[in-house]
Amino acid sequence: MGGVAESVLRCGKGALIWRLRGSKALAGSDLQPTCPSVVGHCFIACPRYFNTTDNDLDYWGLDYPPLTAYHSLLCGHVAKFINPAWVELYASRGFESTAHKLYMRATVLIADIFIYIPAVVSYCLYLVNGSVKKKVATMLCILLYPGLTLIDYGHFQYNGVSLGLTLLGVLGLGLGRDLLGSVAFTLALNYKQMELYHSLPFFCYLLGKCAKQGLTGRGLMQLLKISVTVLVTFALCWLPFLSDPGQLLQVVHRLFPVARGLFEDKVANAWCSLNVLIKIKTLLSTETQLSLSLVLTLLAVLPSSIKLFTRPTLWQFKLALVNSSLAFFLFSFQVHEKSILLPALPVCLLLNDLPLMAIWFLQASTFSMLPLLLKDGLLLPYVVTSVAFVYYSVYLLSALERSTDEQLRLQPLHTLIPPCLPSLSFSCILKWKFAFSLVAMGGLSFASAVMEPPARLPDLFPVLVSVFSFLQFLGLLLYFNLVQLTEAAGKKNNKKTK
Repeated sequence: MGGVAESVLRCGKGALIWRLRGSKALAGSDLQPTCPSVVGHCFIACPRYFNTTDNDLDYWGLDYPPLTAYHSLLCGHVAKFINPAWVELYASRGFESTAHKLYMRATVLIADIFIYIPAVVSYCLYLVNGSVKKKVATMLCILLYPGLTLIDYGHFQYNGVSLGLTLLGVLGLGLGRDLLGSVAFTLALNYKQMELYHSLPFFCYLLGKCAKQGLTGRGLMQLLKISVTVLVTFALCWLPFLSDPGQLLQVVHRLFPVARGLFEDKVANAWCSLNVLIKIKTLLSTETQLSLSLVLTLLAVLPSSIKLFTRPTLWQFKLALVNSSLAFFLFSFQVHEKSILLPALPVCLLLNDLPLMAIWFLQASTFSMLPLLLKDGLLLPYVVTSVAFVYYSVYLLSALERSTDEQLRLQPLHTLIPPCLPSLSFSCILKWKFAFSLVAMGGLSFASAVMEPPARLPDLFPVLVSVFSFLQFLGLLLYFNLVQLTEAAGKKNNKKTK
């Protein structure tokens, strides 16, 4: 795959928006920027989100919210200062150099240093219970998560920015700073629209908290403050686009490309897995697919959201973030493989509480992106980071030792067993399933990298990876819902807000 770096400069004062197309930044990446337009001192949305002579949307059009554009614009200005050849209109297509690749990777690292890493460190210091050793161990395991590292530094994206802002939102709410938390999450949503996966838990938690204080007094005032804060933050982010409704609608159209279909590639969700048996895209119209996915997604998130609204605690909030984002990934419309990073973030927050199940999910999420990682030439980084993550996480967090039925919150299952039958050790069953899962993922990874599929089934291994990952995610969705929904109303929450 030839490296392709492109930037577009317009109106003599233009600047660039970077993005990567089919890249492999850890192993010599194919780099490709795109751009907005700047005229005078005003950011013009229209040329960037509309198809023009200088802005070919079919080539690599911008389909993220304004904060991504502003961030990329900044990167473009810096790139032009370092080497104008990197961002020369048209001529930079096909440009490739070691220095250019290094700069592109450096922009990801700098973003993480300023946003994601401080968010992780702050969360572990303030909201992880236990000794300093346990806080540090949790922090290291979160930062070791291979899925985010491989996608951001290998496939080249800035997921750490939106996830870091979301984590700062969780931190703000956990510390009782609801307004600051709301600002942070609103910024995350305006950086990547996929943060909608997390929006319902934020809404239900804040609304439930205000309702507890009374919606006719103090609670109502707090709700109004939060609403104004969110609206003002949105308005500031979208300010350059608000003057023309036509531009605003075009941006929204680019953010939600319904025409792309129910799913893309071999994503490990319900629709792609079901498509193996029933060709949904062929049998159902796009409108029917959209309606079906909407209904199933709402049904999947409703129990968790109701429980969070009635019991707005930090523990319930974290579980609801997992259940909501995972339900969106499994059942919603137009899902990408990389979207699994959205449920992966709140699962990272459970590493200290449910280490075995969290490690299982996080490794399965990395494995689910294997076909994409292989396309990008990231087999070796995938193997090394995955082995390191599983080994050190299990060791540092004592995951196998801290996995009794009580520690895994599985006691409610014992009430389902008739007294005449012998009691089962559900924790033992889960440990064996975890071991089987690791072996199966290792075997499928080896087969995908080394073996040639049958001529009649060229997509055999990507489909097997997708379906097996989906089955794991579905089981883990049921587990996390069980943990959240069966928490006794009178049980004291073991999460302290400091």
